[in-house]
Amino acid sequence: MNAIKLFGILLLAAGLAALVYGSFTYTKPTQAAKIGPIELVVNEQHNVTIPMWAGIGAIVAGGVLLLVAGKKA
Repeated sequence: MNAIKLFGILLLAAGLAALVYGSFTYTKPTQAAKIGPIELVVNEQHNVTIPMWAGIGAIVAGGVLLLVAGKKA
């Protein structure tokens, strides 16, 4: 399997995952206060929404790469 096919498959998978899940959440520790030896850390949750057009674009780009790789073979 060449690199173009592999990249096309990865784009297809990423696009499908973006359409199925739509967003993901991650936690970031933030230092709220530090007074002498005492340190207060707050965990902030951030939600990242993936636009639908990005998922569809990744699927289309992956499909085009697979078609191009198939014609070269």
